[in-house]
Amino acid sequence: MTLWLHEHETYLLEHIRLEGHGDYAFRETCQGHNECTYEPVYRCQDCFGTELYCQECTVNRHRENPLHKIEFWNGSFFEDTTLKSLGLRVQLGHPVGERCFNHSRAYDDDFVILDINGIHELALDFCSCESALSHVKQLLRARWYPATSADPKSAATFRLLQNFHMLTFESKVSAFEYWQTLARLTDNTGIKPCKDRYDSLLRMIKQWRNLKLLKRFGRGHDPAGIKATEQGACTVVSLPDKRWLYAQFLAIDANFRLAHKNVSSDRIDPGLSRGWSYFVEEKGFKEFLADVGKVPQEKSACASHNAVNLAETKNSRGLAVTGAGTVDCSRHNFKRPCGVDVLVLNVSYDIACQWSKNLWGRMSNYPSRVHFARDGKILTFLILKFHLPAHITACQITFSHNFIKGMGRMDGEAPERGWANINPVATSTRETGPGARQDTLDDHFGDYNWKKVTNFGVSLLSKIKTTVPERDRHQRDFDDFHLMIIEERPGEVAQWKEDIENWEADTSNKNPFETTTITLTQAAVRLRLSQKEAEDLERGFNNSLHTKISPSVLISSGINLEEQHGHPTDLQLTKLQERSNALLRKIEQWCKVQLLYMPAVGRLRALADAQSAREEKAYDIKLFLPSKLKEAAEMSCDEQLCEYEWELWRAQAHEALDDAHWQLRLCTHLYKFKDAHIRGQRANTRASSVLAKVEQTIRTAAARYRRAWAAVKTLSAVMDKPNWEVELPELLAADIRGMSEGDFGQSEGNRTLSWIWKAWGAVLSEGKHLRHQLYGIVLTYLAALRIEWRKSRARANRWAEEVELLQEEMQRVARWWEEQANRRTVLAAPEQEGIEGYAKRQAALRRAMQDRFQKMWSVVPALLQSTSPAISLSVS
Repeated sequence: MTLWLHEHETYLLEHIRLEGHGDYAFRETCQGHNECTYEPVYRCQDCFGTELYCQECTVNRHRENPLHKIEFWNGSFFEDTTLKSLGLRVQLGHPVGERCFNHSRAYDDDFVILDINGIHELALDFCSCESALSHVKQLLRARWYPATSADPKSAATFRLLQNFHMLTFESKVSAFEYWQTLARLTDNTGIKPCKDRYDSLLRMIKQWRNLKLLKRFGRGHDPAGIKATEQGACTVVSLPDKRWLYAQFLAIDANFRLAHKNVSSDRIDPGLSRGWSYFVEEKGFKEFLADVGKVPQEKSACASHNAVNLAETKNSRGLAVTGAGTVDCSRHNFKRPCGVDVLVLNVSYDIACQWSKNLWGRMSNYPSRVHFARDGKILTFLILKFHLPAHITACQITFSHNFIKGMGRMDGEAPERGWANINPVATSTRETGPGARQDTLDDHFGDYNWKKVTNFGVSLLSKIKTTVPERDRHQRDFDDFHLMIIEERPGEVAQWKEDIENWEADTSNKNPFETTTITLTQAAVRLRLSQKEAEDLERGFNNSLHTKISPSVLISSGINLEEQHGHPTDLQLTKLQERSNALLRKIEQWCKVQLLYMPAVGRLRALADAQSAREEKAYDIKLFLPSKLKEAAEMSCDEQLCEYEWELWRAQAHEALDDAHWQLRLCTHLYKFKDAHIRGQRANTRASSVLAKVEQTIRTAAARYRRAWAAVKTLSAVMDKPNWEVELPELLAADIRGMSEGDFGQSEGNRTLSWIWKAWGAVLSEGKHLRHQLYGIVLTYLAALRIEWRKSRARANRWAEEVELLQEEMQRVARWWEEQANRRTVLAAPEQEGIEGYAKRQAALRRAMQDRFQKMWSVVPALLQSTSPAISLSVS
């Protein structure tokens, strides 16, 4: 750009120079041919160069280019003119330059042609000889597409339709915007408005799309013709996906942006595809919907899914269609046709947990044309990875891509990626006729798939370059973990393996990823400690020094007082001020009892009183629990009291974690609800206030955990309790995040759960079994090992499967077009030559694409050999 700025003035002057004669300012005679003596005053805007010619030479030079734009030098400047006004007549049905002696002029001798450089009016003559073709065929053979089938008065060039077709795929431009562009290219001032051919353009685009669809899928090569086209036959798909290796991966989703207003009707604007492409056949589907609409919608038994609970409450005022649903190949992000016939089918849906429950019962009530033959097939239902955290725990382990065999690194989110491509078309199709809308969306879906096909070489190579190192990394992680465990627990590991293999073979067996989590609470610990004291009394051991307050009650009430006054919020400070006297009396009474069990506290408190010149507030009084006693004065304390405080602080840590879990889930739900439903400043302000309270609650729970963690850390040194940090790790700010949130820089496919969602909730004691029994429930480290071992195995296996799937996909090639070349053999020679030529050209394109892909993939064998081979310890 800097270099260009140096030539800024030059560019501008050269641009302005073209407004005059330029290099031909002093040429007085036309150079169109040697004998021409006329003045050169006409210049073509589309021909190469800027030379001027006379009227006759300009017309003769443009008999093969009748749609070029001409400008005329009027003595002062160039003004626009037309070849028609210069006398050019275009003859169809004969070679260029040959006149028909029995021609017939177009209607009113004013034929309108739409081309990429504007809108043109032509003097057009049709051939009317005895052997003449119809006007429509004469136009088509000139590569001009007629606007009507009877007595056409306007047409569009093939290159204009091809240009719009590709432009709308890439930019999602609407037909109206394209028409406006053509009109302004023709006259950008409004002085000479062009004739309105917008409706004609719409009609030609719709027909062109349908013809290209049929041509690309060999319908012209079928001897039975267009009428033999089957449902879903005209779709761009990847090749058929051995049991899991050759399974078909499907994903289902709906898009409510693709709504359609109640405009026109099927009779006035019928669809031309008729179920041949991605949309189902319209008439039969509407009859089906009319019957299904009478069945009441079953409410969701999982989380509150809007897709289920609000299915019948969508705002449909003024709409004929509230949205569109698609079935995608979730392996390659392809839009699927309306038909499936495979042995192994993996179906992803954001509400698969609910949708799959009574699927076969519902299907038995449907018309036979929508039945799916279930016999001999294996179906697996899954939930899209992004949507999975919103489901209950049972769904998260039952329908997860990460745990089910054969899924590779699939996420099931193919429809969402497709919606990003098609959503820009929603506005321009919302008010079109129903047929035009359906054909337009079919066309865009087809182009979306075709771009995926042409990009297979790059996309698959990129994936395998990423996947092979990830496979090796996860395999090494699993092998290290596996070797560590199997050395001491070979029998248990063998059982774990058997359990998970049984589940992979038949998912109706008990889910090996299921775990029962029981939160350790202070109430439960107080009950257990009280029961222990009662058992001691029955055996004749009485450690109580007070008639009403036992040691466990002393420590428990001390911790409660610590919670009330040690770390107050603003609201708590206000309440404490109001009831400070009552609280102070409670603390004084507690301190008197504390002296019976902890006499050393008396000396510390007397020393603190002597050093303090003012009266202490209730929330400033130090309680000197056993942990604080050790921390403040390096004093020893009764071991039983320390044990009681240890248990209670542990319980508080688990309670705080449990509170954080619930509040984080609530926070995630509220954010999603706010984004989806909250509109307006007032509602957003209220929602933000609620979220602020929830986030404050999360911070409070984290602070409670950290206080408990600090006390446990102090007591662990006094009581010689190692390994406690395995159960209660230090809580960092980065650890406090929702289940669906990864750490900084982690993507969805590689994100890790915070340890707070994997907390074991078990006490680790000395010895190899690391087992501790609490209130009749056995919480074991072994259970956590079992779940983590299975998850680690699943991660390693999914990455290994992904490599296998990618290698298999690279070996598939297409030979379909080579089989089409000689199917239809009863046509005239020109048509037959066209059919064979088109089929062979398509086959050559596929072979060229295959050769290109194979050249790109030649690095894959070296890539596979350069990385770690499959580990022999792999548990598959």
